[in-house]
Amino acid sequence: MALPTPHTPVTPHILALGEAMIEFNQSRRDEPSYLQGFGGDVSNFLIAAARQGAATGFLSAVGNDHFGQLLLDLWRAENVDTSAVRVDPDAPTGVYFVSHGASGHRFDYLRAGSAASRYAPSHLPLDVIAAAKVVHLSGISLAIGVSACDAAFAAIDHARSNGVQVSFDTNLRLKLWPLARARAVMLEAIRQSDICLPSWDDVTVLTGHEDKDAIVDTLLALGPRVVAMKLGREGAYIATPDERRVVPGRVVNAVDATGAGDCFGGAFIARLVAGDDPFKAAQYANAAAALSTQGFGAVAPIPDRAAVERALA
Repeated sequence: MALPTPHTPVTPHILALGEAMIEFNQSRRDEPSYLQGFGGDVSNFLIAAARQGAATGFLSAVGNDHFGQLLLDLWRAENVDTSAVRVDPDAPTGVYFVSHGASGHRFDYLRAGSAASRYAPSHLPLDVIAAAKVVHLSGISLAIGVSACDAAFAAIDHARSNGVQVSFDTNLRLKLWPLARARAVMLEAIRQSDICLPSWDDVTVLTGHEDKDAIVDTLLALGPRVVAMKLGREGAYIATPDERRVVPGRVVNAVDATGAGDCFGGAFIARLVAGDDPFKAAQYANAAAALSTQGFGAVAPIPDRAAVERALA
């Protein structure tokens, strides 16, 4: 789809903290030919929210390199505010490669010591956080480095101190850290969150439960007021302290589910900020996520608000 026309940045209502990377995806199996794209869960989340009309901004860092400039150009074209993105002169922008073979997709990451992993509490724009409505982060935001993890919890603390809601997506990646540490740190982040956006595969590992209600009971007891558990094609299990139910997914001709969970999260939070209740927001977000699976890649197929509304109609 065509990129939105850039406009004058406004105060972001939705902020996200984490890492974006440059993707190189093998275009033909067994050939050393790769197509350049973009990756990063919170970046995908912000672009999805922005395409639904939300005012968004990124809290992150990129390297002072060509790849960092490509990411800055992407966000500006997508109306994601970059005023709080730090350009690190001493660290590179993260990169990853997707290769295709007989056993499926293989992911190789070059992200150790990346600019985003060195993002520190001192880099946080406290005034921007205090003026937002939601600060979003993920398990990956916490896993990429000690400094980045400290910055994430400092952002959570400052948001909560200023009445700003905190949204957390599990996105468990055990290549980044051992399960015991991941479980301890992520459960603490959930404890300090208002909205939890877990994926089924992640949350069964984190909680040890295989029953939807047992999982939801555990998460709500930690502190969030809204749980939106992503169930893939089945839809989402939405729970508050007062009500819970599955909001069915939409059936489409899916070709690539890359980033669909991030698209769901961005659309869901955008609609909550716009005033929808969690169940109505999930109906909208399910449609957005379904549409995003009809094209290849994490960013290009994310629908805008008009496309989602047409699908719902």
